[in-house]
Amino acid sequence: MATPRRHFRPRRLVLACLAGCSTTGAFAQAQLAPVTITGRVTPTINAAGWGEVPLAKLPLQAGVFTAERLLDRGATRLSDLTNFDPAVSDAYNAEGYWDQLTVRGYVIDNRFNYRRDGLPINAETSIPLDNKAQVEVLKGISGMQAGTSAPGGLVNLVVKRPLDTPLRRAAVDWREKSTLTGAVDLSDRFGAERAFGVRLNAAAAHLDPLVRDSRGSRQMLAVAGDWRLGAGTLLEAEVERSHRSQPSQAAFSMWGDRVPAPVDPRRNLNDQRWSLPVVLDGDTASLRWRQTLSADWGFTAHAATQRLRSDDRIAFPFGCSAADGTYYPDRYCPDGSFDLYDFRSENERRRTDALDLSLTGRGQVGSWAHALTLGVLNSRVKNRFQRQAFNYVGTVGPGDETPADPTLTDENTQRDEHTSEVYARDAIAIDARWTAWLGVRHTRLHRQSVRTDGSRPTDYRQTFTTPFVALSYAYVPDQLVYASWGRGMESSVAPNRARYTNAGEASTQTSRQAELGLKGSTASLEWSAALFDVVKHIAADIGSCDDPGTCTYQPDGTQRHLGGEGSISWRTGAWTWLAGAQWLRARREGSANVGVNGNMPYNVPARTLKLQAEHRLAAVPGLVIEGSGRYTSRRYVDPLNSASIPGYAVLDVAARQAVRFGGQTLTWRAGIDNLTDKRAWRESPFQFLHVYLYPLRPRTAWLGVQVDL
Repeated sequence: MATPRRHFRPRRLVLACLAGCSTTGAFAQAQLAPVTITGRVTPTINAAGWGEVPLAKLPLQAGVFTAERLLDRGATRLSDLTNFDPAVSDAYNAEGYWDQLTVRGYVIDNRFNYRRDGLPINAETSIPLDNKAQVEVLKGISGMQAGTSAPGGLVNLVVKRPLDTPLRRAAVDWREKSTLTGAVDLSDRFGAERAFGVRLNAAAAHLDPLVRDSRGSRQMLAVAGDWRLGAGTLLEAEVERSHRSQPSQAAFSMWGDRVPAPVDPRRNLNDQRWSLPVVLDGDTASLRWRQTLSADWGFTAHAATQRLRSDDRIAFPFGCSAADGTYYPDRYCPDGSFDLYDFRSENERRRTDALDLSLTGRGQVGSWAHALTLGVLNSRVKNRFQRQAFNYVGTVGPGDETPADPTLTDENTQRDEHTSEVYARDAIAIDARWTAWLGVRHTRLHRQSVRTDGSRPTDYRQTFTTPFVALSYAYVPDQLVYASWGRGMESSVAPNRARYTNAGEASTQTSRQAELGLKGSTASLEWSAALFDVVKHIAADIGSCDDPGTCTYQPDGTQRHLGGEGSISWRTGAWTWLAGAQWLRARREGSANVGVNGNMPYNVPARTLKLQAEHRLAAVPGLVIEGSGRYTSRRYVDPLNSASIPGYAVLDVAARQAVRFGGQTLTWRAGIDNLTDKRAWRESPFQFLHVYLYPLRPRTAWLGVQVDL
């Protein structure tokens, strides 16, 4: 078991902040101005890799969600991004577990598709947002930015850094049922010429959501500092420690051959007396040195380390053994009963280390202006696990209890990875209107794995290159059209087991994307649209796979996502209107299993729509009322498209107001999610060869109060 730790108490944290922060009276803005799609706001996106070029001028599609915007909508976790962007949807998002996202219909990999200030991290943990300035979602192929990654997109977390002006902020948030969070955000500069900066973020929460049997707690402490050594030298360091302990919510499933009516979303199948919480601890630290070499050139060295520790535990429903002898391997019995397993994988340890060295600059070659980046990235991953329990404890129905069986009966897999990458990017301004965008990343990969008992070792090396090219044309100022093409890569290995004819052999699954896009803005209107074609090559087990030598892990066709997305923002008077939509034609093609060819991938909606309207009341200064709605079309629940969950629409409302008094600013925010308490199946992930269903979250009220001193 984990060594006991001292943790913050929300009430103590809030009271200490209110007492300590009141000693200074300077008021400051947040680190970044709120970035909503209104007016002329043009955020930058670090995940794209093109430096300080505004998103509005880049040949790609992305979402940038600042801390203020997330607060205004009551967002508390990464999965809440599904409420903002039509290209982002759920991918097995359970209360009490880590978040998983789908972008453009592809599930992004928590091991390889996440970055923290541009460096790779593992997202198989709970990621706190309290010390994040913004969350960026790059949509589509990210081979140029990440090397190995799933083709849906890339998520980058931007850490809050010290500000130029003092900040003293305390906040208290409440959410139904009785979740209470206290947080502080403090920033200041000191020393000669204010060369030293420090920013402290701390949060503590008592977790008690509407989902039953899921009480828990979380804490987070983060410190970021910088040292301006001279006019051209900046040294930045930061460290973060987080802890979350909470029972997770087990998923529902089909009842025999039918999808049941949506259940009470407060119900939790993980309700055995012996159920233990999922415990997620994370320590992350980074050091970055920025050096100006000349008026046009600069050098950056950036290193980071992440260490995760997890206790993954749940009373896990999986399949069903019916009384008549029928076994349902991928769903529950027709009467709703299911087989229950005692799953425990404790003391999981994951470590990621990365070092990035880059050189950026500008130059002129003839009449062409170049914005060039050259760099190398070296990263290591070391995952260590113990034996695990996955033990059948009975076939149960609602309210039935079973005995626990925590016996460690199954081996786990240790994993090591070393990756070396060399990359180059060049934005070539051909003239005032035409720009060519060229990027390439060359990756050398070495992976090893072995079971915890020393069996089934694998060891392989791969080398591949992932290019990106685009051409943009600004036909009028602040309006452009572009075309792009990129390549991505994923790597896997055939298990070293006797049933495989190619045991231990590596396999590479390539992906590619072509995209046409349009962007533009005026004083009151901003829009963006794109057509994309993403093709991912699939690898699968072919053969009976029942006896030795009967199975081959090999290429098995493709998954093609052809679609379009668009967003528009219009501000007129006291009103702000935002709308976004995605249409997707996703199909499985060329598989040896002819039953899936032509089918739509599971848990992927063909149509999504997000709407938002804000109104600033002139009669009440500072008061903003907001209404937002989202629509998702039906989703299939399995590869054979044998059943689907219906589409649904949800309405949320919120309000906020900033009030100035006595040199201080108080901001309150309140809202109701799922105002009509709509009952529906929110998502239908197909995990571990099993159909799962998660209900739409119930109507939930929330309230937050923030004080800037």
